[in-house]
Amino acid sequence: MEVLTFSDLQARLEEVLERVVTGRAPVLVTRKEGEAVVLVSLAEFEAGDATRHLMASRANAERLAEAIAQLRAGEAD
Repeated sequence: MEVLTFSDLQARLEEVLERVVTGRAPVLVTRKEGEAVVLVSLAEFEAGDATRHLMASRANAERLAEAIAQLRAGEAD
């Protein structure tokens, strides 16, 4: 993951945002005071959000794990 200071982000904002969106790679932004933040594209955020929602239920998580195992074993329908 690329790491930038807040000052670097300010100086290169348009370029960094375009790279985050097109490259689907998050960027960690550090700040002198305050917690660091991560920039991600909306698509990546929504995908992670959907995954967290599906994995929140133990039953869903087990079904997903089973489906993944079947896919890896070549047993998918």
